Amino acid sequence: MSTNTAPFTVQPRLTQIAMAVRPQGMIADIVCPRIMVPGEKFIYSKLAVDEQFAIQDTRVGRTGAPNTVEFGGTDVTDSTEDWGLDNPVPNKDIKNAEGTNYDPLATAAESTAILVALAREKRVADLFTTLGTYSAGLRATLSDTSQWSDYANSDPINAILTMFDAMLVRPNVGWMGQAVWTKLRMHPKVVAAVLNNSNGLGGAAAAGVIARRAVVDLLELEDIHVGQPFSNTAKKGQAASYGRLWGKHAGFARIDPNVRDARASMPTFSFTAQWGDRIAGTISDPNIGIDGGQKVRVGEHLKELVSFQDAGCFFQNAVL
Repeated sequence: MSTNTAPFTVQPRLTQIAMAVRPQGMIADIVCPRIMVPGEKFIYSKLAVDEQFAIQDTRVGRTGAPNTVEFGGTDVTDSTEDWGLDNPVPNKDIKNAEGTNYDPLATAAESTAILVALAREKRVADLFTTLGTYSAGLRATLSDTSQWSDYANSDPINAILTMFDAMLVRPNVGWMGQAVWTKLRMHPKVVAAVLNNSNGLGGAAAAGVIARRAVVDLLELEDIHVGQPFSNTAKKGQAASYGRLWGKHAGFARIDPNVRDARASMPTFSFTAQWGDRIAGTISDPNIGIDGGQKVRVGEHLKELVSFQDAGCFFQNAVL
């Protein structure tokens, strides 16, 4: 029996597998893009909104000097947090797989990476679906006839565009749970608005299903991202209870995927500070089975943050 207690060893092959995992329907990396930071502790800048919109005296006298402006923000010190999971693989399984196409360590790395990604998806979904994440005037809790699932009385396009006009920075993307998107794309007023824009057809009682690109163009956005993943909220040993991570909520934000420096004054709603790459490797453990085994560990150092609160808006309980 192996008694090797060597420390955690990063394995490039397993790391490549873990980094390649992109489960379908997850949107955390899109709406909260990753920015590399130089260390566990880092500094990022929160945009000074008032300075960006102040009207300056730009008149310059014939022999005078232009007035001076200085753009700044609030430097915030923060730290990434460690997120990861272990998956034990008995040496017996590794030996039995010799000469086959099955790789127990690779399979463990892939399945563990999916769970690590799912946990990140939940963190971002929780951040984006919390009322306090948004400025008071840029959040709305819908109920009864104002919910977009009430086709007879609600007017989602008017509600969304009115919210856009209240924002200092116009959003370029939308996000919503699958339940919201299903109702929104079939809402008669949305169907009518798209058809009226395209060829003069449709009316208040229009029926149909509208493509995402059509709604994106209608709202003058770059994209709408739909969060699809389920999670099992039941405790271990109980009957499974599945729920959508992104719930029945919707939001819109200015997200700049090209920002690469946490110290920049970022005109972007949110970002994820990432220290180093996602890693995967093994730790020998003599207590796994009779022959010992390997713990496959997948982890990453991240911190999800909102850096420009006024660049996002939120509709809580958008549908019933």
